[in-house]
Amino acid sequence: MSTSSHSSRRGSHCGRILVIATHAFTQLARMKVFYFLAIFAVLAIVSNFLDWSQLAGPEAVGVNVLRTIKSTSFGAMHLFSVVLSVVATALLLPKDAEDRTLYTILAKPVPRIDYLVGKLAGVLLLVFVSLVLMDVLMTVVLQIRTMMVVAEQEAMAAAMGYTPDAIASLRAETLANGSSWALQGAVFAVFLRASIMASLALLVSTFSSSTLFTTMVSFVVYFIGHFQADARDFYLQAGQAGQGGLERAITLLVALVLPDFQLFNVIDAVIEGQALPVLILGQLTLLGLFYALFFTLASWFIFSDKEF
Repeated sequence: MSTSSHSSRRGSHCGRILVIATHAFTQLARMKVFYFLAIFAVLAIVSNFLDWSQLAGPEAVGVNVLRTIKSTSFGAMHLFSVVLSVVATALLLPKDAEDRTLYTILAKPVPRIDYLVGKLAGVLLLVFVSLVLMDVLMTVVLQIRTMMVVAEQEAMAAAMGYTPDAIASLRAETLANGSSWALQGAVFAVFLRASIMASLALLVSTFSSSTLFTTMVSFVVYFIGHFQADARDFYLQAGQAGQGGLERAITLLVALVLPDFQLFNVIDAVIEGQALPVLILGQLTLLGLFYALFFTLASWFIFSDKEF
């Protein structure tokens, strides 16, 4: 087969995926429930700008206020992205089957892997756009509040008799807790975690016809993923003396299949004003890509055998 025919097939695959992803994005954007979640996330971020705390000293004014903004903002982003990625993915396949859109698409014929990848891409595009908008809002609010607390901090420190060097040190510490590139990396980590959840929900939805069941199973796996690392370490340490090779292999296999969401807790360090190493962000990116690819291929394996 010629190179041009290979390129044509790759182009047709990408074109189909893009069309399906665009349709899924438009379909989800029209659902009012997601607007409600977006409004909730925006209000959670904006509320930090209106919440002026009465704090004891200039150090608290400069650091705690900004950390509160970041903590609440990332909490809203986390909640919104996880709920959106799971619920949106759980809705897509059953809704297409109910509307008989699924039968029309597959009868064209469209490869089932293209259909699944397109639907997943549409969900992730919506999550990505939503996170970008919330990130912009958080950055603007954080920048404004940083300037405000720096001015208030310097006034309080001067009134309390701080030396110029001490005031400069407080100012530098406050600015370090303001807007930074580490925050953008943390937002990307939120997106990676949501990508894993969306691909997981896609896998469950291929063998479940119930949106509620898909949602519940996905969230159960999500909560297990937050504790499976501790449970695995405890099990390995407790049974280290008498544990056979098979048991250890099964334990490692479970750890491979179930995502360890504790690895994404690096976001907490960013909230505290620490930098996010590029190596750590790269590891999280590879982890997100691995699970997204793994769950998508597993979805294709199950979905390819279903009769429509």
